Amino acid sequence: MPAYAALLRGVMPTNCKMADLKRAFEAAGFTDVRTVLGSGNVVFTARAASEEALGKKAEAAMQKTMGRVFPAIVRSIDDLRSMLATDPYKAYRLKPGARRVVTFLRDKPKAGMKLPAEVTGARILGFDGREVFTAYVRDPSAKGAVFMQLIEKTFGKEVTTRTWETIEKIAK
Repeated sequence: MPAYAALLRGVMPTNCKMADLKRAFEAAGFTDVRTVLGSGNVVFTARAASEEALGKKAEAAMQKTMGRVFPAIVRSIDDLRSMLATDPYKAYRLKPGARRVVTFLRDKPKAGMKLPAEVTGARILGFDGREVFTAYVRDPSAKGAVFMQLIEKTFGKEVTTRTWETIEKIAK
């Protein structure tokens, strides 16, 4: 059976126990379920289905077993491994200390976007399908979460982000 990762928006150790997420995904009928880190990454196997259908099934199971839903964006582990292998960041000159972050979208972004977009050390470099590649260097003078403000202004809130290093851990 294919392996998938559900990347959940808004999960952190203070608002969700990973054991509860694991139980919800098992209740949905997914197998080989494991969580990765404490930020809403659930790896599982399932019969081949659309990523959208798997996400909806996971969300329904969270509602039923946990009484709340974290929006789920699902990608196949094979697709994540392929993205890691091609390393889309190698085409860009990143500033020293820049963090590589991938934003996962439910739908493809609008055509004709002008990139790279940048604000206070956060740069949207490009996108491939439903993945957006960004880099940022923390700026102590910035007010608020400038990086997420740029992402949400550009792509809306139906997104979730992961660092490159987190994706490497998920795809193992």
